[in-house]
Amino acid sequence: MNNPKNIHISDYNYPLPDERIAKYPLPKRDESKLLIYNHGEVSQDIFKNIPNYLPTNALMVFNNTKVIRARLHFHKESGALIEIFLLEPSFPAEYQENFATKEKCNWYCLVGNSKKWKNGSLYQDIEVGGKKVQLSATRIGTHGTSQEILFEWDGDVAWSELIEATGELPIPPYLNRKTEESDLKTYQTVYSKIKGSVAAPTAGLHFTPEVLADVDKHGIDREEVTLHVGAGTFKPVKSEEIGGHDMHTEHIAVRKQTIEKLIAHNGEAIAVGTTSVRTLESLYYMGIRALNGEEDLHIPQWTPYETESIPTVDALNGLLAYMEKHNLDVLQSSTQIIIAPGYQYHIVKLMVTNFHQPQSTLLLLVSAFLQGDWHKIYDYALAHDFRFLSYGDSSLLIP
Repeated sequence: MNNPKNIHISDYNYPLPDERIAKYPLPKRDESKLLIYNHGEVSQDIFKNIPNYLPTNALMVFNNTKVIRARLHFHKESGALIEIFLLEPSFPAEYQENFATKEKCNWYCLVGNSKKWKNGSLYQDIEVGGKKVQLSATRIGTHGTSQEILFEWDGDVAWSELIEATGELPIPPYLNRKTEESDLKTYQTVYSKIKGSVAAPTAGLHFTPEVLADVDKHGIDREEVTLHVGAGTFKPVKSEEIGGHDMHTEHIAVRKQTIEKLIAHNGEAIAVGTTSVRTLESLYYMGIRALNGEEDLHIPQWTPYETESIPTVDALNGLLAYMEKHNLDVLQSSTQIIIAPGYQYHIVKLMVTNFHQPQSTLLLLVSAFLQGDWHKIYDYALAHDFRFLSYGDSSLLIP
């Protein structure tokens, strides 16, 4: 596989006027536009008709992560506002265990206005289900570009209830507006279940219960994976060549039955969103690691370009054997995978995805999938009044 480290990110630029960025979703999710790229031919339709373009007996994979209210606001006695943005749990490190804790927990966080927070703890009083709770935040160290913060509180209240009562749902920075009441619903997929993301898997925002029922009616199998989307999804590529870009780590959870279903479908799937893409393609490399006797299945960003390919089903069987050996119903791991031109896709055969920012790693992922033909769909979308980014329209890519 060709190593993409020398790719110039400037080659993945296109003009995106601010007015083309959708600030709000359409009133009906499934009435958004759908661009269809089918073997190099481009056409358009309405999203709710997507099942008509999908092969029957296929397997469609969705990311069921749920966006948490990750922005916490504390006021110092001086009146200074300190924003603490939750990135990922450090203790307990497992998401569900962390959300269930009732006295204290640690998170890696970004801190806004941190110059005003020189020392000591921050406090705020919160009402949770009729109970008065005092929450404190104490810095206990740095972790890369983030800070590790200890949260402590009194009262018999779970951490998930606490952030639900006091936190603010984060919406993408490029929307240039504050979170509104409507975002609490529109910035979650209708199938979101597992709390942990700080950004939505936005290709899934177009699906409604009616579209999902139509997918079923077309004889398409559905499975869910969980990848918690981190703030790194918005991290710009600042290096000239992508070899200088550090991909962020994201946590994934995949059920044993999903691996079995993938094997039954000959190791092939339709991925809804780039997060599902990254999860599915990481599973392939996790399988190879498992077959090589590795215990830690984390995928560093350049692994795909340094690994000999094997048949996809063999890799998935290796992963299944690993799960059986360790008596796991759910595989919990993490990935830093970067998918860029030169990458060979193994599991994902069709992709549903929105339109991404210029010079982003997500645009590299799309280009790799279309073997460099990304300009065709972006030129079409710009010329035909498509709406861009998180709340924008979507595409179905059939290479």
